[in-house]
Amino acid sequence: MTRTPPPSTTISAVLLEQIEFHWREQARPHLEGLTDEEYLFDPTSGGSAWTLHPRRDDLPQEHLQGGSGDLVIDFVFPEPSPQPFTTIAWRLGHVIVGVLALRNHSHFGGPAADYMTWDYASTAAGALAQLDREYERWIEGVRAWSEDDLLERAGEAEGPWADLTRADLVAHIHRELIHHLAEIALLRDLWTHTR
Repeated sequence: MTRTPPPSTTISAVLLEQIEFHWREQARPHLEGLTDEEYLFDPTSGGSAWTLHPRRDDLPQEHLQGGSGDLVIDFVFPEPSPQPFTTIAWRLGHVIVGVLALRNHSHFGGPAADYMTWDYASTAAGALAQLDREYERWIEGVRAWSEDDLLERAGEAEGPWADLTRADLVAHIHRELIHHLAEIALLRDLWTHTR
């Protein structure tokens, strides 16, 4: 039985309870036991999913391969329509780098991060360690913002979010986490039920 959280009285408390409850009760437990095979699972025919893989020389010029380590992540700008299917590895890479690490750098003094220079994890355990580290850095940073801090502009590093408040940005990041981690949970279900 899922417990009902107590009512929150501040913007900060509402924002933190929203994501911490989801992380603790749903998202993070659904990631336990993720295997390396599952991490790179591509259910599409012909291996057309975007994923993490060793750098390749046979891809079209517009196909970007970001990363500084043994594995790179697939991208094309502008994104094709329909967007390609993405693996758990790709989705975790997006959440770790594009959702959390970039913001942690911009707002909380985390290390510089971007898709092109990130050292993507080659194992599920490595990716989960990166996810946990970036999630904790994000939560600690948001927790340190006062109510007044949350009403300040998000800032130039946030592009289209620059003129919105930090509270708007936090709500957006939490929606992104809930959305993408739910996708990963569904992929894990697909893996389980097709094996």
